[in-house]
Amino acid sequence: MKPPLVPLATLLGRELRNVKVEKPFVKFGQAALAKKGEDYFLIKPDCERVPGNPETSFSVFAIFDGHNGISAAIFAKENLLGNVLSAIPQGINREEWLQALARALVAGFVKTDIEFQQKGETSGTTVTFVVIDGWTVTVASVGDSRCILDTQGGVVSLLTVDHRLEENAEERERVTASGGEVGRLNVFGGNEVGPLRCWPGGLCLSRSIGDTDVGEFIVPIPHVKQVKLSNSGGRLIIASDGIWDALSSDMAAKSCRGLPAELAAKLVVKEALRSRGLKDDTTCLVVDIIPSDQPVLPSTPMKKQNALSSFLFGKRSQTSTNKTTNKLSAVGVVEELFEEGSAMLAERLGKDFPMNTNSGLFKCAVCQVDQPPAEGLTVNSGPFFSPASKPWEGPFLCTNCRKKKDAMEGKRSGRPTVLA
Repeated sequence: MKPPLVPLATLLGRELRNVKVEKPFVKFGQAALAKKGEDYFLIKPDCERVPGNPETSFSVFAIFDGHNGISAAIFAKENLLGNVLSAIPQGINREEWLQALARALVAGFVKTDIEFQQKGETSGTTVTFVVIDGWTVTVASVGDSRCILDTQGGVVSLLTVDHRLEENAEERERVTASGGEVGRLNVFGGNEVGPLRCWPGGLCLSRSIGDTDVGEFIVPIPHVKQVKLSNSGGRLIIASDGIWDALSSDMAAKSCRGLPAELAAKLVVKEALRSRGLKDDTTCLVVDIIPSDQPVLPSTPMKKQNALSSFLFGKRSQTSTNKTTNKLSAVGVVEELFEEGSAMLAERLGKDFPMNTNSGLFKCAVCQVDQPPAEGLTVNSGPFFSPASKPWEGPFLCTNCRKKKDAMEGKRSGRPTVLA
């Protein structure tokens, strides 16, 4: 039997009642080697839920691995955080803020994608976006960059899901059901080469921000996972696929245990270079969440292989993810608070997303623009749909965001077909 997930309010209450558990230190390091110059990263350790109040501080770390140019990666780096924060209601307490964060991440990713596509540029980017507030870690990701968590006892867990078509059968099925085609590149003579790609466009990822030249079945809706660490802390390794194509999660964690974060990041990059050479941009962030009475995260030797430490943290199904979480929770290493990876916007935003009804206007759940309800899409507003469409059971969406939602679900042609 799977142990029940512990409500966030209960965990925060325990934290507040235990006077010995202080807010942890967050220490970090970064290292990178450029091959194409399309990797970017964001480090903001001094964010505040309430501006001007350091007691409400939280940290943000992110990696953006661009492709087909750098524009999407730069745009996401400059705009994603603001778009996420704008989707969180004002005047709420920390518990409510953390609970609202998962949906705000979905809205922020989609808004950033819509804004970038309006620029008419064709580049795209993966995103791995990490928010740390006390012992609570929330990770949102599209693409094949990865974030792993290394905790006491040598347990390494994956906090992201890779959206490579080659390994993710669920995403292949979603893309084809939404109107895309999945296959390998055909060369002269009919031979197929390379990884699985979606067509049109030839992208080997099923989720990203940007990629205006690819069908909108390539969605910006992120996988989101939120966990709460024990007061022994942990280490996050956030890296682009230049690392993960060379190293497994266990190899990356083991290569830098017991070292300060800054040196650890350099050693992970060095180990990837030694293993595979510089074949892609290689970027790594190491973030230590450390108890306030410890100067550095202690080194933990790997235990002998057993049921707890022999997980395969590569491409896993939802079932195997749940089994891993069971074992982690059972030993108190980390508590899972939330995990959702659906590409359906209705499932991710829910029916009770906050709306602004002042002056008779409704606030779009994605772009946060106030509009009259007649101009958008509200709960069960069937008349707005074609006969093939299903009723929208989510919050209010403006016209542009409604069109984006329909396109992602294959209900209309997202972009015009250009005939050569």
